Amino acid sequence: MLRGRARRGREAHAGTGDDPLDAAQERRVRAVLALGGVPQADLPDGVQQVRLRLLERAASGREAPRDVSAWAAVVASNLAMDWHRAKRRQERLGERLAALRQLEHPSGEDTSVLSLAVAQGLDELPDAQRQVVVLRFYADLPVRSIAEQLGVPEGTVKSRLHTAVRALRARLHEDEVV
Repeated sequence: MLRGRARRGREAHAGTGDDPLDAAQERRVRAVLALGGVPQADLPDGVQQVRLRLLERAASGREAPRDVSAWAAVVASNLAMDWHRAKRRQERLGERLAALRQLEHPSGEDTSVLSLAVAQGLDELPDAQRQVVVLRFYADLPVRSIAEQLGVPEGTVKSRLHTAVRALRARLHEDEVV
């Protein structure tokens, strides 16, 4: 969950030669992430996220935090909360899909084929389209709420939904699922 942005952070940081976090600050960030429940495997990515945010802050022209160690700990704590939110979202989505499967189709084979085809279709959508489809049809949010949460006009949400649904429908027909 933390990997994509952390990778970009490493790439941006690779050419600078000086680490925005010293060893003690890095240990503190790791400890905050670990105590926040982030798995060991994701700790290096979390540390890189903190580095990335510090570098982004400097690149944007904002002044450095007065206490980098404290600032980094707060950012690490926020990342840990984000990790848990994302995990809960994934779990709720899985539960909701399982419940829908049971209600709509008693036949497990038909449901499995359809679920797999929809999941693959969602994976192929651009991020912005996938996001509005999930928020609209899986989180059951109205278009107005989606627009407010994403900070985009309602027309943009409707346009993304239309394009995404058309692409998913074409994918399902192409795969002869529906």
